Amino acid sequence: MKFKNRVSLFNTIAAAIITVLVFIVIYFVVNKTAYSHLDDDILLEKEEVFKYIKGFKDEIIIHKIPEWDEVEHKTVEVNPIFLQIVDAQGTVIFHSENLLNDQFLFSPNNQQEEFYNSELSGQKIRLGQFPIKNENEKIIGQLTIAVSQKELFVILNNLLLVLLISFPIMLIVQYVASSFAASKAIRPVHQLIKTASGIGESNMNTRLTLPTRKDELYELANTINELVIRIEKSMKQQKQFTGDASHEIRTPLAAIRGTLEVLIRKQRDPEFYEDKIRDIINQVDRVDKLLDQLLHLARIESGVIFANKESIQLLPLITPLNEKWIHVANLKNIKIHVEIPNEAFVFGDKIFLELILDNLVANAIKYGNFSGHIFIIWDATLKMLSVKDDGIGISDEDLPNIFDNFYRTDESRSSTIQGNGLGLSIVKKLAELQRIKITVKSQLGKGSIFTLQFTI
Repeated sequence: MKFKNRVSLFNTIAAAIITVLVFIVIYFVVNKTAYSHLDDDILLEKEEVFKYIKGFKDEIIIHKIPEWDEVEHKTVEVNPIFLQIVDAQGTVIFHSENLLNDQFLFSPNNQQEEFYNSELSGQKIRLGQFPIKNENEKIIGQLTIAVSQKELFVILNNLLLVLLISFPIMLIVQYVASSFAASKAIRPVHQLIKTASGIGESNMNTRLTLPTRKDELYELANTINELVIRIEKSMKQQKQFTGDASHEIRTPLAAIRGTLEVLIRKQRDPEFYEDKIRDIINQVDRVDKLLDQLLHLARIESGVIFANKESIQLLPLITPLNEKWIHVANLKNIKIHVEIPNEAFVFGDKIFLELILDNLVANAIKYGNFSGHIFIIWDATLKMLSVKDDGIGISDEDLPNIFDNFYRTDESRSSTIQGNGLGLSIVKKLAELQRIKITVKSQLGKGSIFTLQFTI
């Protein structure tokens, strides 16, 4: 079933339920009001009759009154009123002429006035029974007054018939009106669907037209536009990633090919071969490292790896890494200063944290100046670990982009420093997996400070 028809159906069902409730209330109110009027008529007749009835000891004294000669007490055709008086033994001592040979059912032990429904010669009637008391308030008989329900019965039947006939008509009208209103309401949705279905890879810059009113349709169109923007950005990043990865892989492969072509042109000295083979091995290591980083990055972004967070003592974690860093740093005469107390603990994944620190310190060494310094500092108050260097630094223009895939600053590209721009991207994603906030401050020519803010 189409959305428009579902809306119409649900509206019609809701209207049907409400209408049934309203019809029930109307019928109940009319019924109650009609019977209340009949009871009022009976009470008025009772007041007239009791003016001429007197109880004395165990006898009921009935005075002759003109009221009883009225036509409604003699006929059963037009607005008849029926009267019946019985004594304490249940014997009928008086009844109106229109009652003929019939007799009302009554309750001889009735202590107060009571109203009920019955039939007389096939005619529906409303009765009121009232106790007759003597001077000592002893009940010595019962007065029963009845009126015809014929008109009331016709009115209620007609009302019920009208309600039953109008109900399906109303539902049909409601469904048609709801269907028309739903068609008008969802027309902008069809336009959104038409525009959205036309957006493809070749025209990702297309955007949905926002409605003039800022309602739910406006929010829907705006949300779709934001989604398209994110998809477009993701596709651009994917294309950029593919292009950069191809370039980074092609560069060492081209160097390897060029070296091999040089080697096969003519016979060389063994020392020359050894030197060129070492170059090839370096290029192979470069490709191997790149592929390893790409694989690691793909696993992180695919969500197949999760952080196994635990309490980690920092100093024992960094000590074995520091030995490796010192060996590389000595090549540039860089001093590494570790200022971390034994009682420093953080909450995170040990393996991921090792990768993060290894990348940050390796970058600090790579972009550090000869005879420079690197400081690894723990701030217990702020639960913050910092890696500070006095190297070439990062410009303000490059700073927002350093965590992007394959991004390298102009300073690093123009130097002889090898790299592919994936290290900091991996650092950022591993930090996010552990809910570690990573920030960076840098000044060109003066160095950088990378800070890891741990949750308590």
